[in-house]
Amino acid sequence: QVHLVESGGGSVQAGGSLRLSCAASGDLYTYSNPCLAWFRQAPGKEREGVASIYLSSGNTYYADSVKGRFTISQDNAKNTIYLQMNSLNPEDTATYYCASDARAGAQYRCPKLNRYDVKDWGQGTQVTVSS
Repeated sequence: QVHLVESGGGSVQAGGSLRLSCAASGDLYTYSNPCLAWFRQAPGKEREGVASIYLSSGNTYYADSVKGRFTISQDNAKNTIYLQMNSLNPEDTATYYCASDARAGAQYRCPKLNRYDVKDWGQGTQVTVSS
């Protein structure tokens, strides 16, 4: 099992920026090179993939709605990923969750940003963007 702890959420005005962090521990590399990702869920909506990163290669993947505004990155020494969110708008308001897929074959699932491929979830951090 992988334990994930998010931080960095908060409230910001439209056009502003926030940076989320996710520290991972546990069986991160026990079975495979892992894929870590950010998902979000707004009230009344399904949880959707935002961005993912395959840690061994550094390859990154983004949902169309955030391309050019959000950047996912990693600090391997700290087993931590980040989500830099710029040009935020009210539609970005949601609870943001860190997610991991540390099973064999994660490199093939990583680009899909599919919540059903996620093995472990963080507790979530709230992001609120006001107009």
